[in-house]
Amino acid sequence: MKFGVITFPGSNCDQDMIYVLETIMGFEVERLWHKDSSLKGADFIVLPGGFSYGDYLRSGAIASFSPIMKEVIAHAENGGYVLGICNGFQILCESKLLPGTLLHNDHQKFTCKNVYLKADNNASLINQGVGLDEVLKIPIAHAEGRFFAPDDLLSKIEHNNQVIYRYCDAEGNVTDEANPNGTLNNIAGVCNVGRNVFGMMPHPERAADLELGNIDGLRILESLVREVLV
Repeated sequence: MKFGVITFPGSNCDQDMIYVLETIMGFEVERLWHKDSSLKGADFIVLPGGFSYGDYLRSGAIASFSPIMKEVIAHAENGGYVLGICNGFQILCESKLLPGTLLHNDHQKFTCKNVYLKADNNASLINQGVGLDEVLKIPIAHAEGRFFAPDDLLSKIEHNNQVIYRYCDAEGNVTDEANPNGTLNNIAGVCNVGRNVFGMMPHPERAADLELGNIDGLRILESLVREVLV
């Protein structure tokens, strides 16, 4: 399986993701540029974190019109796998590949810290390999990470098990105090109805190297590839 990692103007986590996929996990990685008109044979596309186009207008809004997004949308609509992290999640929502939107944090501040997550279910590739009682420590770094959807859409997302991870405390309790940005229902990430497009605000690629003292993020990334390769 070959991954494709897209770089937009303002991306700053593309090299982190490439390093984890290529050096730590041993996969072939195609470096994709936002102006490319081909995915160059990549099977699994990753939209990394950062500040695409300086976060002007809305985070991810301008990037959703980049030339390569036509290929990403077609890839997803044909059942291809796509993962968006932080700014990548915002781009996927702006592109309508994922439901809902990401709003400014309720405290109106950029937040960068470790948080705790737990899988909401085991219905998707990105959480099938993670126990429901496991608590993962993963970094966040965002100013617009508050997931929002109208009540009717939120009900559908919840009913369809499209919530992939929720913020929790160190003991695994999903509480208001553990919510870092005011996101609805402590939602840290969602998938589409087809379960081939995933988005999350926390950065698993920043918690995937023993040199950093935390490999909880590998649990998430390994869950993805383990199920794809079976």
